[in-house]
Amino acid sequence: MLRSTPGPAGPAPVNRAGRRALLIGGAAAVAGIGLAAVDGLLQRASPPPGLVQGVVWQVHGGALDPRGDWDFIGARTLLVQWLAANGTAFVPLPGLGLTLVPDAPNWTRIAREPWAQSIIAGLAGGFSEPEARRDVLALGALSARIARARLPFRPDGFYFPVESDPTWTGVGQMAAALADIPRPLWVSCYDNSNVGPAALADWVARWLPSDVGLMFQDGVGVHTRTPASAAGYAQVLSARLGARRFKLIAEAFRPAVGGGFRPATAAELLPQLKAYAGYEVFVFDGPHYVDRLLVQKLMEG
Repeated sequence: MLRSTPGPAGPAPVNRAGRRALLIGGAAAVAGIGLAAVDGLLQRASPPPGLVQGVVWQVHGGALDPRGDWDFIGARTLLVQWLAANGTAFVPLPGLGLTLVPDAPNWTRIAREPWAQSIIAGLAGGFSEPEARRDVLALGALSARIARARLPFRPDGFYFPVESDPTWTGVGQMAAALADIPRPLWVSCYDNSNVGPAALADWVARWLPSDVGLMFQDGVGVHTRTPASAAGYAQVLSARLGARRFKLIAEAFRPAVGGGFRPATAAELLPQLKAYAGYEVFVFDGPHYVDRLLVQKLMEG
C-alpha cells in the first residue's frame, strides 16, 4: 500500500514491488466534467451510510495539498502515511536533523477538513521498503522522537510506516522498534504470498505487540485476491486480534494497460467497499486515486 519513490520532491510515489506508478487525479477532466459541476452535485446530495471510515494520504513532494470529498462516503479519519521519510520532514521538526520539504502542507487547513476530524500520524519511514526494513530500529527510534515533538495538529494515534509481510525474515525486530513509540499505535501488513488467513494470523500473533493495532492491505488493487477473499482475511484477523485492533486498507487502484496503475472505477471499487461492511475501512489512497467524480459515482451506487 504505502511505498514511495526516493526523494520527496521527485516523481509520484509507488508501492511495493510491482507498484511503480501512481496516477494523480484527472478523471473528472477526462470525463469532461468540471470540478465546479461535481462540487454542485455533492452539495445537493446527502452522504449515505459510510462506505469507508478513513482515507490514506501518501505524502510526497508532488502531493502536499490533499483536497477531496471523501467525507461524502463516510471518511472522518485521515491516515498520513509518514511525517518524515529519507531525511525529509513534512512538518517542522527542529532538532531532529531533518530538512523540511519546501512548500510544506498547510496542516491548519488539513486538520479542519471534515475527512480529517481525527488524524493518525504516520511517523518515520523510507521510500524504499527493503531499506526501511533494514533500518527498522533506527526508524523506530526516530519515530518515537517525532511522536513526542510539537506537531501542527493533534494526532489521535500513530502509525509506524515500515510494512511487513510473511517474506520478511527480520520482522522479529518490530517489537523493539515499536517499544518507545506512544500508543495508540498501528502498523500494516500484506500477504502477496497468499499464505492464507489462518497462517497470516498466526504469523502476526508471533511478532505484533498486544497493544499495537494492525491495518491489513486487502491486495485487491494488485489482483492478489478478490474482495470476498479479502473479507475472509478480515474476518480471521479481526477475530484473532479483536475488532478494536484491526483496520482494513482498501486499495483503490488497478493495474493499468502498459504498466503502472490507474484509479479503480466505481464499478470496481463499490463492490470492494461493500464487501467490507462492518469493518473499519481506509481507502488507499484518496489524493491519488479517489477524486471527486469517483466519490459522486460511489454515492450514486
